[in-house]
Amino acid sequence: MQQRLKSLSWLLALTVLLSSCKSGLFGKKKFDKSDATGWNYNDKNQGGFRVAKSKEQGLGPGLVFVEGGTFMMGQTEEDVMGDWNNIPRRVSVPSFYLDRTEVTNVHYREYLHWLNRVFDPSDPQYMPVIEGAMPDTLVWRSELSFNEPMVEYYFRHPGFNDYPVVGVSWEQAKDYCLWRTDRVNENTLIQKGYINKANMKPGAQQGDNNFNTRSYLLGLYNAPPGAALKKKGSGLPPMPANVESGTMLPEYRLPTEAEWEFAAYGLIGQNPRPSIKEGKRGEELQQNKQVFPWSQNVNGLRDTRRGSWQGVFLANFKRGSGDNAGVSGGLNDRAFYTAPANSFYPNNFGLYNMAGNVSEWVEDTYRPMNSLDFDDQPAPFRGNKYQKLYVADPTTLDPSTRYEKDSLGRVKKVNVTDEESKNRRNYQRGNVISFLDGDTVSQVKYGYGISTLLDPERSKVYKGGSWNDRAYWLSPGARRYLEQDQAMSTIGFRCAMSRLGSPEGNRRKTGQYFPTRRQKR
Repeated sequence: MQQRLKSLSWLLALTVLLSSCKSGLFGKKKFDKSDATGWNYNDKNQGGFRVAKSKEQGLGPGLVFVEGGTFMMGQTEEDVMGDWNNIPRRVSVPSFYLDRTEVTNVHYREYLHWLNRVFDPSDPQYMPVIEGAMPDTLVWRSELSFNEPMVEYYFRHPGFNDYPVVGVSWEQAKDYCLWRTDRVNENTLIQKGYINKANMKPGAQQGDNNFNTRSYLLGLYNAPPGAALKKKGSGLPPMPANVESGTMLPEYRLPTEAEWEFAAYGLIGQNPRPSIKEGKRGEELQQNKQVFPWSQNVNGLRDTRRGSWQGVFLANFKRGSGDNAGVSGGLNDRAFYTAPANSFYPNNFGLYNMAGNVSEWVEDTYRPMNSLDFDDQPAPFRGNKYQKLYVADPTTLDPSTRYEKDSLGRVKKVNVTDEESKNRRNYQRGNVISFLDGDTVSQVKYGYGISTLLDPERSKVYKGGSWNDRAYWLSPGARRYLEQDQAMSTIGFRCAMSRLGSPEGNRRKTGQYFPTRRQKR
């Protein structure tokens, strides 16, 4: 009897506890409060202001984290080409992400497959889009070399799937980066239940009705809702997948010249072990500058972690006239043309082929004196041409009707004019690619086809040596240029992404933190 009464009392206590939770006595939801107003965040009864939990940026597919810092950008050895276009200068590069390998043939064929699936090739308005994305396979031809097998098979044969794509212009590389951004973000939204997975099936997206990150954020693309948006509850609806939620990643893009060169050196491996005084951070020491990406010491001959490097080729390049691979039975770099994108020795950031294999497009517009023109602030870059969203209906602030898409499904943009920029303090022109050219400060003027071969608006920088270059071009400081609509069998590319948040990576704080000091009363 006593045992029975004890069981009943436990049951009664449990019933009271559950009813208390339902009434909110113990189960009342705790809201984050504003330090400025004291109002609750994410509380429908206190304004309903939505704030996502603080979180670090996710890692996009194919990327590695490159912790930024300062380095000496430019020439590292004798200027044997006589260009004198890479005068050394110390610059600072904010942290960012960069592809572990060059973009490969199979990656680029995936891009073409999507274009053919979404844009009807038989439609006259879309045929130029697909044709314009095709790599130029004729870049393999040479008047006095037999390279027809490469023309026919290099881009499509499975034996070259993991080799870097070539014959891609700077313009095509930028379009690929935009496409990749949209596909990665679309997949993220599907995985998180914001978009129904049926949206990925053939026929779900056609013509201008395709997922684009910016058009989705502005409400110009209505995707079929996923499970996360169908949940019913008494509170606020799910946090929308907007910029404030941090659900989607920033855009993939070409790296700037400073980013590419900094990443190529992999100087993070030059830093000494963290000191006792500074805890888990390394000391601020600048070692002797290395010449190639793989060096960990002055001579760069030995890697104590994996054994000796001596006598082994660490990049795919041309040793000398007529010698692209070495002798039969002892090929030195084991590649006549390109090699798989994940071959050869990665640098200290884990990046492959930052020297050799193929040179790579970067974002910058070429000028011989870029290093002297750069501002003395982080992220040096030449090539800014500012744009803004085209306003279709200025009478409304509703993004879904204020803006509009073009025939490819992208949000329309227009160039920022000089008239609307003239009263600003930080810039006075919309197009500043030629900033300091031909004015009283620089006294430099480029006349295309008259005094130089340089096209001032369309000449873009490419970095790194290739399979057909001598060792001089393997140094990250070396730089060359080509018009943005041209391509070569020796030029490929890799994508980058900006880092948002802590410069030291996830789970690390920004700034120095000290114990809170109590105020005397």
